[in-house]
Amino acid sequence: MPFFGMFSNDIAIDLGTANTLIYMKGKGIVLNEPSIVTYDVSSRKIVAIGEEAKVMMGRVHKELNTIRPMRDGVIADFEIAEGMIRMFIKKISSNWMPARRIVVCVPSGITEVEKRAVRDTAEHAGAKEVHLISEPMAAAIGIGLDVFAPFGNMLIDVGGGTTEIAVIALSGITNGVSIRIAGDELTDAIIRFFRSNQNMLIGERTAEEIKCQVGSVMPLKEEVIIEVKGRDLVAGIPKITEVSSIEIREALNPPVAQMVEAVKVALEKTAPELSSDILERGIFLTGGGALIKGLDERIRVETGVPVHIAEDSLTAVAKGTGKVLEDLDKYRKVMLKR
Repeated sequence: MPFFGMFSNDIAIDLGTANTLIYMKGKGIVLNEPSIVTYDVSSRKIVAIGEEAKVMMGRVHKELNTIRPMRDGVIADFEIAEGMIRMFIKKISSNWMPARRIVVCVPSGITEVEKRAVRDTAEHAGAKEVHLISEPMAAAIGIGLDVFAPFGNMLIDVGGGTTEIAVIALSGITNGVSIRIAGDELTDAIIRFFRSNQNMLIGERTAEEIKCQVGSVMPLKEEVIIEVKGRDLVAGIPKITEVSSIEIREALNPPVAQMVEAVKVALEKTAPELSSDILERGIFLTGGGALIKGLDERIRVETGVPVHIAEDSLTAVAKGTGKVLEDLDKYRKVMLKR
């Protein structure tokens, strides 16, 4: 029996490592919450999802566990991910009729096994049709690029688990690079910095806040110093320390350098005519990682190509997936084949 069947409207899902967004046909984005679940360890019963579960991160007792069921843009814990989607859809549903169609975006570097896991999850939702679209293609559609035109557009989508780099022309990805280094890796780099340089352990939520507040990849006009609370690894007691935006930038540099290198690799693989288009039109930057201070400038300096941060970069993929849902016939060519 399907694990749920409680909605009549067709939906599009941006099932991200950091956040899950749901677009309902005719209504737009109706849900945007963290892809986080708190569950009972013994029974595996979910007790909280989304914002409610995020508050519990690092604060649960031994009978509960808080996890991200998505890692690197794909399903890591099938059972918990299934339950999370069920509960998210229950939040936005007012009736009990099954969906006819679900469109889900996935990383461009996804394997056939990972595709099957995503399809199974959606089919368990009672959908008669499940369509998959790659994240960079969805992002391009979401920010209004003409993906059918006979000229090249280069797009970089920096999500939580993956950085998707793609050159799009004539309704297809002519070449692309998908690396599993993105927002989560930047957060982990900050945690490692405090462990090795300050002998201090900080939580994922704290590291995420530091990244958003003072994280940068190019020098700031005014460097800042902030207080950070954590646990002293030597004494084992709570500790407060100060850290500068310069130190955080140094911590972020290794993963950022890998991301920039992947962009260079994609540019090297690009055909000359498409390269000319990209130089003229620039590179479009989307995803939550696009908001890291100075990332657009860093890419521009290292590649010599103009870089534009897309408006509503956080919701570009969800909006693009929604546009595909609204007009499946028009976008059938850009969807992933079975």
